[in-house]
Amino acid sequence: MINEMDSSSMVSSTQSTYTTGVEEICEGVSSKSYFFMPGASVGELLRRRDDNALEDFGAFQAGWDDMPLDGYMADGGRYRRRRHATLSAPRGSNLYQVEAHQPHYQTVDYNNLNGGIARHYEPIQDSVLSGPTMSSLLTLGGDIFGRLAPYSAWHIEAHQFRIEVSGTGADAREVAKPTPEGIHRDGVTFVMMLMAKRSNTVNGESTIYNLEKNPIEKFTLDEPLDMAIVNDERVFHGVSPIEQLDGNVPAVRDVLVITYRHKP
Repeated sequence: MINEMDSSSMVSSTQSTYTTGVEEICEGVSSKSYFFMPGASVGELLRRRDDNALEDFGAFQAGWDDMPLDGYMADGGRYRRRRHATLSAPRGSNLYQVEAHQPHYQTVDYNNLNGGIARHYEPIQDSVLSGPTMSSLLTLGGDIFGRLAPYSAWHIEAHQFRIEVSGTGADAREVAKPTPEGIHRDGVTFVMMLMAKRSNTVNGESTIYNLEKNPIEKFTLDEPLDMAIVNDERVFHGVSPIEQLDGNVPAVRDVLVITYRHKP
């Protein structure tokens, strides 16, 4: 039987290992301007802070199954679906709040394909946005970026992306690009990218580039919860197109992107 002192000690130890994991991520981002963590390690880290952090993960993944097409694709593509939410966080805190729904905007300097206009996307469903998985990820982001920039408040945007190829013939031959704008920066401070799920896909390789756009690292978000973080002020990134593994089955790549921008 565990007495109160033993239980308290166990909680303290778990919190300590969570803090150590967060600091390891911070050291990686600080030294290299990017960091990749496999999904198994991300899940373990989230549960160190809260045993129930991923209790709705199945419903979280299902939140990508009912998304409208991205109607702002200047290349005419019909391979991307998307939802969006805006949040904020005070400086020096892992707390956050959901802001009134608003459009997403990037200048053409950062997005020469779809930038320069206000893009109005459907909001992320409340059940996903308020669920423990999303909450744990936003809290993790606050813990990481609050250490990297402790005096900054944050403008936060969360984006659900589905890249898909389905059917046969012309539809299946459409090039499905996770980053149709090519090698880019997002015009923010930090970017967290997380795999929700993928199926029947090949490729979709992520590449990190230095400010001269020379490639410095490659990896693939492949398994659920695989996570990459980049310092958007110091590196570029891009993702190669996906293709169907089996031409008779839809190819799907579902990713959550959360951006953090310094807020005056």
